[in-house]
Amino acid sequence: MANLKFQGAQVLTPAGLHVSDLTIEGQWIADSGGRPVDLTGYLVLPGIVDLHGDGFERHLAPRRGAMKQMAEGLVATEAELAANGITTAVLAQFVSWEGGLRGLDFADQVFAAIRDTRAGLVTDIRAQLRFETHQLELYPDLPQRVAAWDVTYVVFNDHLPHDRLSAGRQPPRMVGQALKAGRNPEKHFALMMEAHARRDEVPGALDTLCAALAARGIRMGSHDDHTAEIRQRWHGRGVTVAEFPETEEAAHAAQDMRDPVILGAPNVVRGASHKGNVSARALVEKGLCDALASDYHYPSPRRAAFALAEGPGMDLARAWRLVSEGPARVLGLTDRGTLAPGQRCDLVVIDVATQRVAATMVAGQFSYLSGPVAERFFAS
Repeated sequence: MANLKFQGAQVLTPAGLHVSDLTIEGQWIADSGGRPVDLTGYLVLPGIVDLHGDGFERHLAPRRGAMKQMAEGLVATEAELAANGITTAVLAQFVSWEGGLRGLDFADQVFAAIRDTRAGLVTDIRAQLRFETHQLELYPDLPQRVAAWDVTYVVFNDHLPHDRLSAGRQPPRMVGQALKAGRNPEKHFALMMEAHARRDEVPGALDTLCAALAARGIRMGSHDDHTAEIRQRWHGRGVTVAEFPETEEAAHAAQDMRDPVILGAPNVVRGASHKGNVSARALVEKGLCDALASDYHYPSPRRAAFALAEGPGMDLARAWRLVSEGPARVLGLTDRGTLAPGQRCDLVVIDVATQRVAATMVAGQFSYLSGPVAERFFAS
């Protein structure tokens, strides 16, 4: 990309949102120079850094057994990410006792595809392992698997319905879950019961596993914390990211320990959790949020930021930081998240009138360009 100077747009810089010039030189934000491009009527904002999203699943396996080329699915995923202004994306893949698309065999294919394909993509795509904690048989080899997959971010989950399993009762929708994974429902229930029966072994095993992952420099988070005690326990293991806490108590505990809190952008857009947990919007308004993530819907980070900016007590500059600078800092990415000289040219151009993405750039390259704005870039 030739050197360019954007003019006439409202640009979100570290000083705030205002009409100003923005120069890009190669893959970097520069001080001055460049061919003028008139972007009057548009916003130029830092590219969205998506900490956690599984919306890619529909592209990798639209129907069971239908997708044989994972790389093509990732190309389709990138197109969706780019059209939604996402310049760095962390794809969250389960390894779970649930099997099927969340089983180890499928995950191995996904992680290998991300590792082997991302260098040929414009969007910065990374992998996150979502690991179900009661798979004790996988603990000994997990650090080696994580290294082979080139995964640098691991999040721990426990989705076993322990109350029902303690009573020996099948959970709701278990039969459908088993059939979806290609398992006999009775065997699926037996597997769940076996994992539940070993629950007392899990805390000690996690202590050892987390220490091994921390020694390798792996970033770790917990998912769906619902008490301060649980968050404190994870913090003690070096698991310092709190993803989607279910209660205000857990979010406060994370903040007290300076552990970043990640919330779901769809929850903000909807105004409530679809599972009946604490409202992400309420936590944001109380200052209990460091970053918003797409979760399962890639348009939601952009929509959530605009929704927050339209409400009381928050302007677009502050709201947008929750989808750009905030998540970049959580990931330790100091070269992006803001539009300042010396930063990487990761940005999104948004039509003021429609709030839709018109263009997305990653390291100075277009990952998305659509509609009338294209004429402005290519005008002589």
